[in-house]
Amino acid sequence: MIDFRSDTVTLPCKAMRDVMHTAPLGDDVYGDDPSVNALEAFAAQRHGFASALFCSSGTQANLLALMAHCERGDEYLCGQAAHNYKFEGGGAAVLGSIQPQPIENEADGSLCFDKLRAAIKPDDFHFANTRLLSLENTIGGKVLPISYLAKARQFTQQHQLALHLDGARVYNAAVALQVDITEITRHFDSVSVCLSKGLGAPIGSLLLGSVELINKARRWRKVLGGGMRQAGMLAAAGHYALEHNVSRLADDHANARFLAQLLNKIAGVHVNLAKDTTNMVYAHIADEINIHSVAQQLKAKGILISPNKTLRLVIHLGVTRADIELFIAELTAALHV
Repeated sequence: MIDFRSDTVTLPCKAMRDVMHTAPLGDDVYGDDPSVNALEAFAAQRHGFASALFCSSGTQANLLALMAHCERGDEYLCGQAAHNYKFEGGGAAVLGSIQPQPIENEADGSLCFDKLRAAIKPDDFHFANTRLLSLENTIGGKVLPISYLAKARQFTQQHQLALHLDGARVYNAAVALQVDITEITRHFDSVSVCLSKGLGAPIGSLLLGSVELINKARRWRKVLGGGMRQAGMLAAAGHYALEHNVSRLADDHANARFLAQLLNKIAGVHVNLAKDTTNMVYAHIADEINIHSVAQQLKAKGILISPNKTLRLVIHLGVTRADIELFIAELTAALHV
């Protein structure tokens, strides 16, 4: 199948599978898994933090960050479109007793500092305590510029807030900006990094932060049932992904632009491709097109999409330029039956 639904569908390559097969193992809950320990030490150093925690998912890593930064009854600021607000099951509120205060995202994915400032609660027992600002980069495939991150750091310092980055696709941002990853991560108190999206590992995310924050997050990971035992095979895959699969993200970005150009040649389909778009293409489908019927026709041809009037197509290491050309041919045929 050619799968455009998400970059979460990537499969480990043979070299990654070989590394997984030979990874030394131990019990990570006891701190005895050498492969997990090696990944955490490498990741902390690579991203400029004192400590790191290997988590089962990005949802878990973000929740642990929120629970480590905030106490019961506290509040965090985020975007209306933020993954850790909109798409993670309300975990902060349900499991952390943390109140989200969402702010409408601007067209470029950023959050307006004036709106954020107005949302910070007074020091008054009628209100939740505002403790944290959470950003996402990339968000909807868009890159937040370094200058904006620096302003966010200054804003949080002025208002005594911590700053977290949902960096599920932060390496896409770094590759698009042509900067080292630390040029992004250095602005934050904590960062989550997904290993199982464009980087191609089968599972796992990292949470990066201070020793104190990661120790607290490790405890909450255990409480939430996230203490994994012989997790070294998974950690080894993530370690391989960080060392081998970063630079190739540029291929995904180029293929996304190629896809957008071809889509714009099809009647009834329109793409606004911003220059900072990474591996996601959002195609607007004309009202008269039954996109659900089109999706079924494409599935019969071995092509998977998530049917919506605004069609999100995600490029990853499992999608080649030839796959894109085949998709365009089959989509054109389905639209003109």
